[in-house]
Amino acid sequence: AFLCEWAYEVYDQMEHPALGQSPRDAFLQGLIHTGEREHRAIAYDDEFLMESSPTTRKGAAKVEPGRGIKIHGIYYSAPPLRQPGVEGTQVKVRYDPFDIGTAYAYVRRGWVRCVSQYHATLQGHTEKEMLLASKEIRRQQQLHTANAAVTARRLADFLAKASAHETIRQQRLRDLEVRAVLEAIAGEPPNRTESLAPLQDGLETPEAHLPRLSPVDIATLPVFEEYQ
Repeated sequence: AFLCEWAYEVYDQMEHPALGQSPRDAFLQGLIHTGEREHRAIAYDDEFLMESSPTTRKGAAKVEPGRGIKIHGIYYSAPPLRQPGVEGTQVKVRYDPFDIGTAYAYVRRGWVRCVSQYHATLQGHTEKEMLLASKEIRRQQQLHTANAAVTARRLADFLAKASAHETIRQQRLRDLEVRAVLEAIAGEPPNRTESLAPLQDGLETPEAHLPRLSPVDIATLPVFEEYQ
């Protein structure tokens, strides 16, 4: 909310040294001289989202028989990946940084939604949460062994009880705010629970669990002893 207010109500209306006027005035003048140029507009649709979504370092992943594609140590699968001629091949992949329970693979001229085997636990958790959780898992494992592998199962178990970790909680709240901004850009009504998993009890603010107290009249309180 504060970022949007700064961008549209402060920065957008301040005089820019390179423009000699505010960015908003420059934009409005451009509309007067050239129009909206609707033919140059890029639709904010599924195709745009797929092309602009992050991918792996190679941009593709191998379809492993019976397991699917592997992204950041997590396997994702879908029925089209099990079709003859698809298993064993390299396919383009994308993932949603706001939902590590879901990924996408380009199969036979179309994007296919794939889900993790731990989708029920991972859905709605973000990429940054995953990175923080992986770091914490490695730290805990290094206390017992030098070989600290982070598996998808271990990551899912950790995120299921991550409410006890303050760093995960803070990152989660930040991701919720970013998601709200993206929904506003897309013109969607706010619906955080659809994309991000709901906050667990441990992730709520402490004030949420405090009982409502009635105001106290200090004059009516009994005096037990005077402090000298």
